Amino acid sequence: MITTRALKIGITCYPSVGGSGILAAALGEELAARGHEVHFISYERPFRMPANLPRLHFHPVVINAYELFKYPDYTLPLSVKMAEVARDAGLDVLHVHYAVPHATAAILARSMLPEGEQPRVVTTLHGTDTTLLGRDAGYGPAIRHALMSSDAVTAVSGWLRDETHRLLNVDRPIDVIHNFFEAKTPRRSREDVRRELGLRDEQAMIVHLSNMRPVKRIDLLLDTVARVRPREGFKLVILAGGDFAPFTEHVKRLGIGDRVRVRENVFEVEDYLQAADLGLFTSESESFCLSLLEAMSFACPSVATAVGGIPEVITSSEHGLLVPAGDADGLARGVERLLQDPAYRFQLGRAAQLRAREKFSAEAIVPRYEALYRRVCG
Repeated sequence: MITTRALKIGITCYPSVGGSGILAAALGEELAARGHEVHFISYERPFRMPANLPRLHFHPVVINAYELFKYPDYTLPLSVKMAEVARDAGLDVLHVHYAVPHATAAILARSMLPEGEQPRVVTTLHGTDTTLLGRDAGYGPAIRHALMSSDAVTAVSGWLRDETHRLLNVDRPIDVIHNFFEAKTPRRSREDVRRELGLRDEQAMIVHLSNMRPVKRIDLLLDTVARVRPREGFKLVILAGGDFAPFTEHVKRLGIGDRVRVRENVFEVEDYLQAADLGLFTSESESFCLSLLEAMSFACPSVATAVGGIPEVITSSEHGLLVPAGDADGLARGVERLLQDPAYRFQLGRAAQLRAREKFSAEAIVPRYEALYRRVCG
């Protein structure tokens, strides 16, 4: 009988709220559940990383401020910690999420170790490391070097893979491994959540989840909601992974304060998603849109802009409604269509949920990462 050896995997990601950190934490949890030994290396514990799970470890990176440096440096202490954990734990793979500074640090860490102790470096691109930093002359060459020096590179969508080849002139293979989402059981009932939000029985709940960064176009989200009729037929619930304060004046100007509810830094998104009737996503660019997938997993159909990798998540009008970027009127019409036709909304939601389970579950995606690790390890 042939047995497959469990792997020792180091994972580095941004621990703050955002798709890359959420995906990395979920991947580490799934890998540990499959028998692998997983070591997270970052300046803070990823906010969705479970505590006290077998085979799941966290190693904090200490960042010291020296008068010699105008700005605190993270790349060097991160690389030293990576090398230390790789040596002490005997890591097979360093899987880094985002090229800068994580892949750069991993490659430096690898070079610190003797040849027989060097882990393989897998770099996963999530979006802005290509689409924003890749255009910057101060970062682009370093990102390209990190990608060319990695043992394998993955992107969360075909669109992001193609943009990476185009913007960074990277002439190496990039594996497309989409994001995944495994919903946890909600802790509260749908009725309890709706009561907390002040939703009447006849009102629909529109949900939006994001980190509030400019690319998410929160201004367009609010402008869209202001156009939706009837006004009293819904409330917009924003699960903000960042500060919503800059948008409060916009809410007042539009006169929609009675229709908008904001909850910041919510960890148990499942509680709110199971109470939602539809999602609304207005980004001007998205490499994948994990929030959209989270909504789909709860049979919550969405209206979204047809940008970046989103059409790889919603591939047809059977799974959701796509609208050109920046089209507030089109987005509002899509929302009204779902609000006015509950049967159609239910049909769309069930199809979206089925697609999420078939194409973007841990069962579908995690084995692809395992196969990639084993491939680079030879």
